[in-house]
Amino acid sequence: MNRGPFIFLGVFIILSLTWALVINKPIQETGHLSPIFDAEQGGRLPIGIKGGAAQGKLVYQEFGCIACHTQQVRVAAGFDLERGWGERQSVARDYLDETPVLIGNSRLGPDLSNVGKRQTDASWHMLHFYNPDITSKGSNMPAMPFLFETREIVGEATSRALKLPAEYAVADGYEVIPSRKAEALVAYMKSLKVTYDLKEAPKSNDVMSEELSVALENAK
Repeated sequence: MNRGPFIFLGVFIILSLTWALVINKPIQETGHLSPIFDAEQGGRLPIGIKGGAAQGKLVYQEFGCIACHTQQVRVAAGFDLERGWGERQSVARDYLDETPVLIGNSRLGPDLSNVGKRQTDASWHMLHFYNPDITSKGSNMPAMPFLFETREIVGEATSRALKLPAEYAVADGYEVIPSRKAEALVAYMKSLKVTYDLKEAPKSNDVMSEELSVALENAK
């Protein structure tokens, strides 16, 4: 008796079920995600970006920042929570308003998912873009002085001028002014913060408890 057709049919059914359960089901579930409305956490979640921050996202894309930074706090592989890069794992719902999604895949620099909460001072970000060595000694991030204009002070110095340390100061009578692109990029950095909770996103304590439970179970 030729069993070839039955073997082929069995393999086909197994592959079809695997595709449906492992690939298609998660795609369908993610595709039907919707925002959550939680009055206690400020209303609609996730909180989208707009205004100057939205313009700053375009600058972020233009300069290829995604090549060195991620925007995804990971729990399963790494120590993102211990590094202080976030307070919980990033999940699919966090990216509902993102077009395109700038998750990234390389970390030559730190993850930026929650940088707006880690560093709230706009002046810090301005100095960091002007010359990262000012704020982060030994940083491998390239300086971006082209985002700023060094110009002669006419009358009084503007309040927008960078407050540079003495070793980075420009000539007397001159000041460094951020461009509109620099201001937009800083606005985008400050907008990157996850200050809300989602049921499907485990926080640090939840993850540690789960890992401890697994370790204890494996030790039995």
